[in-house]
Amino acid sequence: MRNFKYYNPTKIVFGKETISRLDSLVPRDARVLILYGGNSAEKTGTLDEVRSALVNRTVNRTVQEFGGIEANPTYETLMKAVELIRNSEVNFLLAVGGGSVIDGTKFVAAAVNFAGEPWRILEEGGSLVQSALPFGTVLTLPATGSEMNSSSVITNKAKQAKRDFMSPFVFPQFSIMDPTKTYTLPLRQVANGVVDAFAHIMEQYLTYPANGMVQDRFAEGLLQILIEIGPQAINASDNYEIRSNLMWVATLALNGLIGAGVPQDWSTHYIGHELTALYGIDHARTLAIILPATLKICRESKRAKLLQYGERVWGITSGDEEQRIDQAIAYTRGFFEDLGIQTHLSDYNLGVDDIDRVVKQLEAHGLTQLGENRDITLDISRQILQASL
Repeated sequence: MRNFKYYNPTKIVFGKETISRLDSLVPRDARVLILYGGNSAEKTGTLDEVRSALVNRTVNRTVQEFGGIEANPTYETLMKAVELIRNSEVNFLLAVGGGSVIDGTKFVAAAVNFAGEPWRILEEGGSLVQSALPFGTVLTLPATGSEMNSSSVITNKAKQAKRDFMSPFVFPQFSIMDPTKTYTLPLRQVANGVVDAFAHIMEQYLTYPANGMVQDRFAEGLLQILIEIGPQAINASDNYEIRSNLMWVATLALNGLIGAGVPQDWSTHYIGHELTALYGIDHARTLAIILPATLKICRESKRAKLLQYGERVWGITSGDEEQRIDQAIAYTRGFFEDLGIQTHLSDYNLGVDDIDRVVKQLEAHGLTQLGENRDITLDISRQILQASL
């Protein structure tokens, strides 16, 4: 196992009717900006619960709101929030929504006091961030783990670019996680959340052996839980036990624990980001397209972990090594498809010409050496895309 540092200051407040605790979690002297997405937070009543929990502050006009953050949060929209804050006395942010709203809030928090063009935060991966406004979250969609980590992904429409950054300054101070808030989610979003969490785990787990016994067993257990409850989460929308476990698995998938001290891949995400930026495909669905193809093309460098994954997660013990690897990849693709998610570029009316376009974007963004071994060149990325057709 590699040397590592692990730090996570986010307080988790988990369970039913926990939004009512907001008033005690938000600092008494805070001037709050609530950030949210579309109409769902309003329609489901979650936004009203947040307002009620902060009712005394609302009366005193210390709470403002900013809505309209997209499913793939855009730089253009978020800069409007930055401008609002710069022209006000807001000193605390509250994200109400899923990973996109939380990611957007992280960028806003970092950008408000940033000296220079804020897009540079994304271009430099967060290394330029020296401070950020404090913020908390009310999670409504289990998927990204953004409620308990320090990373964010933002889309720049003008540049057709989707970039990420990390900074210890953008850990949420707290995250309220009430699984009942997932009951009204569209099934498409629930399925996306399952795939997103699954892919997050795989990016940290399915690389090469590093003798991270704790991390491996933890990751394998989380994958098995998703395989078990993923279909149930779709078929039983108001099952509290299923939805609570899904919410917690998605958080643990990307709060830093399973990735500490082990190699990580993330090539599937980087290639998938380009598909989202160019064609607007849901982030999780790009992962379902790219991940099986990545496992296929990179099977030699991932051989040992693919065999371990097949045996420990899927119970594959018969056949020679090639057969077991083929079966593990097929089971992975089948799991995504059983959730109702398509796993080929052709399912989205994309073809060979589109592969050229994606590869050009990878090159333009400097993404020419991806993967845990930094050996996924543009040519290998092209092979992965071709295997995704």
